[in-house]
Amino acid sequence: MVVFAGQGDPRRSMALLWRAEGGRGTDAKRGPGPKPALSVDVIVGAGIAVADAEGMAALSMRAVGERLGRTAMALYTYVPGKSELVDLMYDQVLAELPADYDLTAGWRAALTSWAEDTWAFSLRHPWVLQVSQARPVLGPNEYRAMEALLRVLYATELSPAVLRRVVGTLTHFVRGAVQTVAESRLAAASTGVPDEEWWQARSAVLAEVAPDFAERFPLLVGLEAEGAAPVADGTVPYLEREARTTFEVGLGVVLDGIEAAVARAR
Repeated sequence: MVVFAGQGDPRRSMALLWRAEGGRGTDAKRGPGPKPALSVDVIVGAGIAVADAEGMAALSMRAVGERLGRTAMALYTYVPGKSELVDLMYDQVLAELPADYDLTAGWRAALTSWAEDTWAFSLRHPWVLQVSQARPVLGPNEYRAMEALLRVLYATELSPAVLRRVVGTLTHFVRGAVQTVAESRLAAASTGVPDEEWWQARSAVLAEVAPDFAERFPLLVGLEAEGAAPVADGTVPYLEREARTTFEVGLGVVLDGIEAAVARAR
């Protein structure tokens, strides 16, 4: 499931994101009864809770309203619709990411911390990986997160033209690696079949239908045999374990590449 940001009215959406004139971020007056006053922030928080617990597919204005003990219609005074709500949710959770990184130990250590933080954040809110990067939200926390990464990268003293591409390389790499884990968990939850069970069943059939597999694909078989990650204690599913190892090894290779680029530039 891919969700594209920025599908609502541009002026209203941007005003809400930046809490500018034309957006509403304050509580409404309380009506009779014990129900709490609504606000944009309250609605966005409820939307995040729904998406965290049940996934993006379960998100709707009705589901958010039910979580708040309100009807969907009661929310529209504050948030025009689901499109604007997704934008607000996405930008709001980005506020969890650090606004700055310590460069005392150098840019490489700081980038490693950034990558680890992004990995952990994405697994706390896996639905953010379904928000396409083709249409950025253009909210304050999205820019704040990017500014934090750029502060680290500017310490490399690479040219802005190169840094622009390094930003893309890093974000795509981390997003791709952690997406494997998020989708693995979603697959197990959606199908009811754990990773290990799925792989065992398919591998057994593959051995039957392709008895000459090793002869046909010798490099792949050699890679699997010699380059596999160490077997863990079984508490972490196979694909998650592979994705985490890929993340750690791949990040080192990417950082080595940046270091080589720095050396050439000097």
